[in-house]
Amino acid sequence: MVMGELTQEAELLVIGGGPGGYAAAFRAADLGMDVTLVDIAERPGGVCLFRGCIPSKTYLHLSELIYDAAHAESMGIRFEPPEIDMAAIRAWKGEVVDKLANGLVSLSDHRGIQRIRGRAVFETSASVRLHESEVGHIKFRQVILASGSHPSPFPGVQFRNGGRIMNSTGALQLAEVPDSLLIVGGGYVGLELGTFYATLGSRVSVVELGDRLLPGVDKDLVKPLHQKLEGMFESIALNTRVKALRENDTGVDVALEGNVDNPKQTFERVLIAIGRQPNTKDLGLENTKVETDDHGFVVVDEQQRTADEKIFAVGDVAGGMMLAHKATHEGKVAAEVIAGKPSAFEARAIPAVVYTDPQIAYCGLTEEQAQKENRSVEVNRFPWKASGRALTMAATEGLTKMIIEPATERILGVGVVGRNAESIISEGVLAVEMGALAGDVALSIHPHPTLSETAGEAAEIFLGTATHILPKKK
Repeated sequence: MVMGELTQEAELLVIGGGPGGYAAAFRAADLGMDVTLVDIAERPGGVCLFRGCIPSKTYLHLSELIYDAAHAESMGIRFEPPEIDMAAIRAWKGEVVDKLANGLVSLSDHRGIQRIRGRAVFETSASVRLHESEVGHIKFRQVILASGSHPSPFPGVQFRNGGRIMNSTGALQLAEVPDSLLIVGGGYVGLELGTFYATLGSRVSVVELGDRLLPGVDKDLVKPLHQKLEGMFESIALNTRVKALRENDTGVDVALEGNVDNPKQTFERVLIAIGRQPNTKDLGLENTKVETDDHGFVVVDEQQRTADEKIFAVGDVAGGMMLAHKATHEGKVAAEVIAGKPSAFEARAIPAVVYTDPQIAYCGLTEEQAQKENRSVEVNRFPWKASGRALTMAATEGLTKMIIEPATERILGVGVVGRNAESIISEGVLAVEMGALAGDVALSIHPHPTLSETAGEAAEIFLGTATHILPKKK
């Protein structure tokens, strides 16, 4: 629906208010540009803030509290079973989201950014038509496309509000705690949400088409998590396909094929978590020179330029690792390039974090990548059972590893599995990004007792100077 025919002009138009979009808009405004931000939502933040990263991590923090309380008895502290107030949990999540969203509104206003609600569709390479907006058209000099992505649908299934077959958005609405929940997909979204629902009392089952959870993550990092989830989940079925889903009034009938004893089962709810697709459909890109690849992602160069000289693209819509922090960095690069600065996306290490318990985090070259590329590397693992801090936290299943090039002693990649891996990985990112040597990390004094010192000891293993683990035999 078009609500208005008013035409406006913008020096820089940003389409999409997620991390890539608002970061681009903020940076451009700071560089002196006149910026207009168009998004279908009332406030900036995008999927990450309203229907993704922040809500899920809010819930996962509560999941950790519940789990820790239940397992504190072995340490000499006993808690009563928790009382779950679903309305209060949803309210707490809403409070967190509102604080962040209102902060973005304030930052936007102070930068003088014009925000317009609406859905933008390209008419030409220099103008868009706005739907569901009081403004009809915007003419621009340059545009940054940050339209994001959406959950991949299951063939033949339509997601609907209140439906028993959910995507991640529906699962985060937390309408209820189902007695039984099937998660289709063993990636990070499914495992994170499955962890939370299992902690609240759902009997969670996971089916994954591949031969392992978290495809693409090194096996030694996944193993401790898999073992933990086997105790939390009802079942984990690998090499298993969902052939059909049929929703009824009380549940979802599921037909399975593969590594399962019972091919026909019924679950109260089903969560589809099989990936995400770019929001490039119905954008009018055919009215521009923008090119997309076979999967619908916008093709960009290292400066976020598309094949159309007026149009840049950042974030999920431009493909690659679909992560908020990558989108933010790309948004800043695009804004700086438009402002005439010599900027480019040249990151050596983009960190990825899985917020399960234990967490998994990694950056740079993975061990499996090194094997596929036939690269000469040395992998040094420091087990957390030798970490004093991990022992105090009952988190000894953890592991920190470094992938080092023997000839140069450069750190090429870092992987961590365990509590607070999200924080430890930043040291690894800095090491890889700066071309640090193993000695640079090993000779940096790490505080004791901390989990971060496991990174120092992993580097010391390479040098043969580790304190809390026996040296390798030469």
